[in-house]
Amino acid sequence: MFSRLNPYLNFNGNAREAMGFYEGVFGGTLILNTFGEYGMEGPDASRIMHGLLETDAGYTIMGADVTNDMRYQPMAGVSVSLSGDDAEALRGYWSKLSASGTVTMPLARQAWGDEFGMCTDQFGVSWMVDISEPIPD
Repeated sequence: MFSRLNPYLNFNGNAREAMGFYEGVFGGTLILNTFGEYGMEGPDASRIMHGLLETDAGYTIMGADVTNDMRYQPMAGVSVSLSGDDAEALRGYWSKLSASGTVTMPLARQAWGDEFGMCTDQFGVSWMVDISEPIPD
């Protein structure tokens, strides 16, 4: 049996831009479907009903726009966490995610020995990046 856990992010009309940004950060293959593709007409037809980014690193990020008749609730009380020992890749993700956002804790060596930082990207998504030392073979 197979299952997985991945973030599904909500946006208020800018899911296409946000998901394209994440494709630029993480690479991979992005698939976007609009509400119009599934029969909706009117002002929400061009909004994203479902976005799926599958990356070569094995990450899956999903996202969608709310429609105009739905109340948009910005993300609060949760962060997307990236962690591992691939320092070059993780520093690269950090650099791109934080560049146009807000750094809440700079990426730096912490008391527990890892490099760790927190930021909120330009789309309001909170990220945590933790870079651990590689475990010797």
